[in-house]
Amino acid sequence: MLTKKQYELLMFIHERVRETGIPPSFDEMKDALDLKSKSGIHRLITALEERGFLRRMEKRARALEIVKLPENMAETLRPAQTRSQAQRMSPGHRTRGTAADARGAGSPRRPMGEAEGAINVPLVGRIAAGTPIEALQNKLADVPVPSGMIGRGDHYALEVTGDSMINAGILDGDTVIIQESDTANTGEIIVALVDNNEATLKRLRRRGDSIALEAANPAYETRLYGADRVKVQGKLVGLIRRY
Repeated sequence: MLTKKQYELLMFIHERVRETGIPPSFDEMKDALDLKSKSGIHRLITALEERGFLRRMEKRARALEIVKLPENMAETLRPAQTRSQAQRMSPGHRTRGTAADARGAGSPRRPMGEAEGAINVPLVGRIAAGTPIEALQNKLADVPVPSGMIGRGDHYALEVTGDSMINAGILDGDTVIIQESDTANTGEIIVALVDNNEATLKRLRRRGDSIALEAANPAYETRLYGADRVKVQGKLVGLIRRY
């Protein structure tokens, strides 16, 4: 039997992962449940673990595996499903390097090569989840992506290099799926083109007339730019990890 707050937190995590592919941060969970401190979230997560509803993935920031939902919501999830959900947590054209014309924020991760109901998306290069690197734009290959991960508009894939987004569940070597867009809401993970020649994968924050590109790793500082120096090239909509 879950308390009201335990139930609300479990449902919030479940819906966020299902809709965006990225688990909520502790701050987001705190705000959603209207708690005054993150210590309350830690206690709720521990209680959900003890009751068998959640499992924390070792050595992975923000990786919460949903083991089961309350009986009145859904039957117990299969391990393969929940592992995929946990690894994709939290919640994007063309050759090796990042994508200058990259345009793309979170859906379920699936193993690469899973072609059932898949749509081919062009893999167009590497994107730096760290210090921005030179952007290139040449198609390298096609990546089969589950159709449920793809929404409206055009999409492309990028290979992630670096570890600045690990607390958003995005690891070095992951493949991110990006939805082309030249606009994004604050808080979304985007492909940002800086000064028309460097692309990076970061969380967008708007601060007055400036734009902050925020890492999800305390080892990296948030970079602040004038709005005219940053162009949104796309939003993260999915992530695929190879094992």
